[in-house]
Amino acid sequence: MTSTQKEAPACPGPQSSQKLPTRFNVPRGAVDTHAHVIGLPPKYPFMPQRSYTPPEATAKSYLAMLDATGMTYGVLTQVSVHGTDNRLLTETLSASKSRLRGIAVIPLDCPEKEKVALKDAGVVGLRINVLYGGGIGFERVEQYAALCKDMGWHLQFLVDARQLPALASRLSKLPVPFLIDHMGHFPTSEGIGNEGFKTLVLLVRDGAWVRLSGAYRLTDEGPPYRSTIPFAHKLVEASPERCVWGSDWPHVANWGVMMGVSELLDLLADWVPDEKLRNRILVDNPHRLFGFPAA
Repeated sequence: MTSTQKEAPACPGPQSSQKLPTRFNVPRGAVDTHAHVIGLPPKYPFMPQRSYTPPEATAKSYLAMLDATGMTYGVLTQVSVHGTDNRLLTETLSASKSRLRGIAVIPLDCPEKEKVALKDAGVVGLRINVLYGGGIGFERVEQYAALCKDMGWHLQFLVDARQLPALASRLSKLPVPFLIDHMGHFPTSEGIGNEGFKTLVLLVRDGAWVRLSGAYRLTDEGPPYRSTIPFAHKLVEASPERCVWGSDWPHVANWGVMMGVSELLDLLADWVPDEKLRNRILVDNPHRLFGFPAA
């Protein structure tokens, strides 16, 4: 084990049991659009250059979480600690094709047969992650967009919104749909007047997708993360038809209070108080972006 591996701190796992939210009924066909499955070395090696060391998060546990919280479908995103080794992701997708879709992380020189295998397993997009070790950076975003266009995929970005003013012109020219993760993944203490957040709102207004998720990553507050509410309102107002919701299970690199998914769903009642609009965000929008059958 390298010194880098020794220094990557172990992060806690999710709550062992989950439950339904208390503030609204989860609609039939609801999609959790962001979660991870995680294997353990040596079968599923971790990236040496990483910022955290997670516990195992199995497909069985994830599906049990969906059932317990009333979610019908799920989207699994390749976790950064597994780098571009998508084996566990594709194994999990292949075993639950009717219920799961995937977002992969691949090198640009990925062989054609591997890309086809990913698509056949249920991969519908690629992720570019500049915030945690093991991801792919922005340097060749145009090439990744071209690859996605060829495969019929979209792009997702894990990026701090404060980086967006410098990237917006490039993003707006991409030939495929793209999504910004975790509401821009930047501190709510910066305020809704922050130039990066305002850029995110403009991108969403003009065609970008955004994930309403990761509240605990945006604030030092514990649940119910009320400082995130005005940010969600601005994003939903910008484009309610391009907002989706995600649990971010198993909440890797969360060093604060470990909340339950039901608490994050209850927060969605504050983010999107209108039931019809909330159902669109939970059902209609993600079905369109991720290719689930009509609800």
